[in-house]
Amino acid sequence: METHAFRMQLKPGMVDEYRRRHDAIWPELAALLRDAGISDYSIFLDPESHALFATLKLAADNRRDTLPAHPVMLRWWDHMADLMEVEPDNKPREWPLVPMFHLP
Repeated sequence: METHAFRMQLKPGMVDEYRRRHDAIWPELAALLRDAGISDYSIFLDPESHALFATLKLAADNRRDTLPAHPVMLRWWDHMADLMEVEPDNKPREWPLVPMFHLP
C-alpha cells in the first residue's frame, strides 16, 4: 500500500456544509473508491486557512486514474463544486504534499 497525501481548498463559510455532505457520502461513491483500490481515506481541516488535508492508501493495483471518467465521480464533483476551489471540470484542485517524516 502506498500513502497518498494532498491539500485542497475550501471556500470560506463552507465548513459545515462540507462536513454535512461528507457525513452523508453516497454509498455508490464509497463503493467506487474502494473498488478503485482506495482505502483509509481521511480529510482534515485547518480552520484558520480553510485548507483541507487528505490522506489515503492506494493498493498496488489501484485504478485511481479511471475515476475522473466515472459518472458517479463526476456527479460528486458537481455536487461539491460550490464549496471548494475546483478545476474547469469541477474536479477539486489538489496540491500534492511531500512526505517529510514517518514514524512507523
